[in-house]
Amino acid sequence: MSTLFLTSPSRHSHSEALTVSQQAEKYIQKHSSTTNSIPLPFLSSPESAETWSNYENLLYSCLRTGDDKTAHSCLEKLGARFGTDDERVMGLRGLYQEALAEDEPALIELLQEYDRILVEDPTVTSVRKRRIALLRSLSRESDATNALIELLEASPTDIESWAELCELYVAQGFYQQAEFCLEEILLSTPNAWNVHARLGEILYISAAATQDQIGPLAESVRRFCRSVELCDGYIRGYYGLKLASEKLLGLLNTGAKAESQVSKGDQDNQLPIPSEKTLQKLSESATSVLAQTVRTTRGNSSGHHEIEYVEDLLKASTMTRSR
Repeated sequence: MSTLFLTSPSRHSHSEALTVSQQAEKYIQKHSSTTNSIPLPFLSSPESAETWSNYENLLYSCLRTGDDKTAHSCLEKLGARFGTDDERVMGLRGLYQEALAEDEPALIELLQEYDRILVEDPTVTSVRKRRIALLRSLSRESDATNALIELLEASPTDIESWAELCELYVAQGFYQQAEFCLEEILLSTPNAWNVHARLGEILYISAAATQDQIGPLAESVRRFCRSVELCDGYIRGYYGLKLASEKLLGLLNTGAKAESQVSKGDQDNQLPIPSEKTLQKLSESATSVLAQTVRTTRGNSSGHHEIEYVEDLLKASTMTRSR
């Protein structure tokens, strides 16, 4: 069996998704005897959680590549095994119907169907999440935001929903609310380096929209530092660290006032602003790691878009210093 079956479909490139979907029919035929709702050990091959996880991954890949017929077969197999009223199967069926919808009126009709299901049973989380995703696709961000808030009131430890709400807030320019969402995620997963980096990015973006840019930028630097501390070699973390440290260094060099000691901000648990010497070292360290990454990965097809961005940043930095 291909190792792609074991990888989350969201991490597949289009070519990898196509490769998986092309194996779907053969996989269904091979495992057709495992789809009895009451498995008979002597008449069917052994079933496992991995089998049904693979069916779900195949469904995603087939929908992504336009193989609606095979996607429907996967959905039917899952429904036959777990029942059409199974919460997860209901969510997958909704996804399938959304993919087949030809126009906006069809999507609105499906949205009304979700509403009818939730009136009967508001605890069907998979349908609630499909409804939120559909609201976003219909550009109804405000409704999607309210629906996510309601969902999180019922399930406050749902990391996926907090991340979704964060991106909705960012899209609407509500950066403080987005930061709060990521802080909630970090309460459950304090060592998630990608979340620290994302929080650093939002702080960096929000700094431009505030009068006091130094505070958000200093916190952004700290978040990026934590990100690369947790995952050495995390390119996105080093990229952000270079941007944020150089931006903050530029503000300090132009004479912007910064409290180097905690005084008034002590009530808000604010930390001292990093010194110019510290920021310079952080920038140099990030530059060194990024340059080394470019040298070692040049010519490698995987992640080439990231490397192009890194090269552009290094070139821009070099041009700025040469002026």
